[in-house]
Amino acid sequence: MSFLVLYLFCLTFTAIIADDEPTFIYPDTFNDAERDSFYYGTFPEDFVWSTATASYQIEGAWNVDGKGPSIWDTFTHEPGNIDNAHNGDDACDSYHKYQDDVNAMKALGLKYYRFSISWSRVLPNGTIDHINQPGIDYYNNLIDALKEADISPMVTLYHWDLPQALQDKGGWKNDEIIEHFADYSRLCFETFGDRVGFWITFNEPWVFTVMGHEYGSMAPGLMEPGTTPYIVAHNLLRSHAKAYHIYDDSYRATQKGQIGITLNSDYYQASDVDDPDTVEAAERAQQFVMGWFANPVYYGDYPDVMKTTIAEKSEKQGFNASRLPEFTEAEKLSLAGSSDFFGFNCYTTSYARPITNPANPLVPPSWSTDQDVFSWKSPDWPTSGSDWLRPVPWGARRLLNWIKKKYGNPVIYITENGISTNDTFNVNDQIRIDYYSAYLSEVLKAIELDEVNVKGYTAWSLMDNFEWARGYTERFGLHYVDFNSQEKTRVPKDSATFYAKVIADNGFPASGSQSALVNGGVKVLVLAVAFVFGMK
Repeated sequence: MSFLVLYLFCLTFTAIIADDEPTFIYPDTFNDAERDSFYYGTFPEDFVWSTATASYQIEGAWNVDGKGPSIWDTFTHEPGNIDNAHNGDDACDSYHKYQDDVNAMKALGLKYYRFSISWSRVLPNGTIDHINQPGIDYYNNLIDALKEADISPMVTLYHWDLPQALQDKGGWKNDEIIEHFADYSRLCFETFGDRVGFWITFNEPWVFTVMGHEYGSMAPGLMEPGTTPYIVAHNLLRSHAKAYHIYDDSYRATQKGQIGITLNSDYYQASDVDDPDTVEAAERAQQFVMGWFANPVYYGDYPDVMKTTIAEKSEKQGFNASRLPEFTEAEKLSLAGSSDFFGFNCYTTSYARPITNPANPLVPPSWSTDQDVFSWKSPDWPTSGSDWLRPVPWGARRLLNWIKKKYGNPVIYITENGISTNDTFNVNDQIRIDYYSAYLSEVLKAIELDEVNVKGYTAWSLMDNFEWARGYTERFGLHYVDFNSQEKTRVPKDSATFYAKVIADNGFPASGSQSALVNGGVKVLVLAVAFVFGMK
């Protein structure tokens, strides 16, 4: 009898799913049924859906109403730094058109919006002795417009646009900046905190630390490898801790918000998972990018592999001490646990394998060579409008699990995720729909199957904008922006319609029992077998 029941169930189950083969977003490249199949379902009821922008990338009005110059104003005005000599002088003109942006968000059905404050717009010299009221008014007006539209602001304090006046004094290399950042943070908490419940101190510190101070391809355009990036990172981490405790001590009780930091990293996949040295190299790469900042924020100090490796290399290179600075015991205590959430900007994946870089006084040191890792992207992976970005959805799930394991399953907000296209007028952006679909599927797997504590997702970006050193040659937006028009017209792309539906549905609801069984088929079958044989 029990065999007959099981046989009939299997026939029924097979009939239901026979015509519902796994769905693959990138079938030519990623078609492993267990790893890559699309996962239907909805996100938790309180899941946060957002889009994001950054001040220099959208605001324009670079010298309007008392704003001081930032390092990106300086960097873009120097010939040769930006593709096609583009700059952010006008960008999307969101300084004047912020209501258009808010209207676009309302059409998407958003309840959250992540943007950054331009430090030099509110403090033109970077210091608290000169507050620029028109800059304060602009952000007050933007926040009020968001609140009127029932959209909660998620505010980033620093998205790379340091006041040039502070750069002239050494910028992030000068530890006096810690107090200046504290003053700036306090001003923002005091002025906007009654309406802002979500603060991010720094966006992607790895980028402006390495790209801005070792490679020179980002503002401030310094090429000082081996020492300056570590000093810059050290000062920004101490600045982060200072701002966190200012909020925690003076504002949290009344404003009842949360504050954290946003980090970025590729997922580094060992190119040979059966070789221990290669697996170790991939982990080392992960620590030299994400762990560099996450370990101090969660545990109070740099990863052991960084401390050991850099110290050993520094000695061989003739330095009297490690090029990686040390935190005091008080600083370690201040840093440890200084984030209410893990902000994660997620884009792509790299393969990694070990290499040996010589360490001696004749070879200049660098962050790049300190890690002894060679990383690359497979030419077989899908492409985008950016040479550094190839869609690899499974890497997102694996990196979310890495964060869970390394940092005690923290609350995670994905604060950026998106893909670029080339600079053409094309609102039929299936490439972006595919990317969002595939990555959101992996996020949902991480939540449902791996119990990773992901609480929100932010699409980069609300609209096309100034893409740093690439100028306007790459577009990440849900809305097309005509940068040649005086009106900077915003036009919704197909991806905007897609994202609006995802938000409205809170994910990808299963289309009836068939898709539900595809997701849960194995679990159902196992339970049925257990039940039937339990009848004996």
